[in-house]
Amino acid sequence: MKLIQSVIVIIGGLFFSGSIFAGVYKCSDGQGNTSYQARPCAEEKKAIEINVKTGGAIDLSLKEKEDKKEKELDAEQKKQLEANNQKSIELEEKRKKDTAEQSALNQQLIKDNPIQYSAFAIPPYRSDRMPPIVKLYQSRLPEIEKFRRYAAKKALATGECLRVESDELSGKSSPEQLVFSVDCSSAQTFYFNEKELTE
Repeated sequence: MKLIQSVIVIIGGLFFSGSIFAGVYKCSDGQGNTSYQARPCAEEKKAIEINVKTGGAIDLSLKEKEDKKEKELDAEQKKQLEANNQKSIELEEKRKKDTAEQSALNQQLIKDNPIQYSAFAIPPYRSDRMPPIVKLYQSRLPEIEKFRRYAAKKALATGECLRVESDELSGKSSPEQLVFSVDCSSAQTFYFNEKELTE
C-alpha cells in the first residue's frame, strides 16, 4: 500500500512540477489591467512571457516587431541582390553587343582594304577560344577590339608596314595599360600602348 502511495505522490509531483514550469504570460490590456495566464495573451493585449525557471521575461510584442523588421530587411536585401544581378546581366549583354560592333568594324576595314590587311589580320576574340592574356582583360573586350583596329592603322601609317599580317593584344599588357603588337609582311613588329592609340 505504501508503495502505491509513493508512486501516486511521485506521479503527482511530476505532474505538478510540469505545470509549474509551463509558460506563464503577463498580459496587459489598454486600460492598464494586468493578468497572468498559462496561455499566450490575446493579440490586442500587451504580452510578456515569463520564464519561471530563470525569472527572465520577453516582451512578445517587441519581439514580434523585431522579427517583422528582420523579415523586411531580408526582403530588402534579396531585392537589392536581384537588382545587382540584373544589372550585371545587362552590363554583360552590353559588353557583348559593343564587342560585336567593334569586331564588325575590324572585319569591314579588312574587307575594304585587302591589300593592306591579310584576311586574318584581326580575327575576333571568341569566348570559347580566347587567348589567356585576353581572358585576363575580357571585361575590356570592346576597347581591346577597338584598339586593335587603331594599332593596325598606326602601324601602316609609319610607312614601314606594307601589310598587316597579325594584330593581337600583347603579353606586355598590364592592368594599368594595354599593349598591342602588330606583325607586318616586312617582318617588323610594332608595339603600341593604349595611351599612344588614344592620342
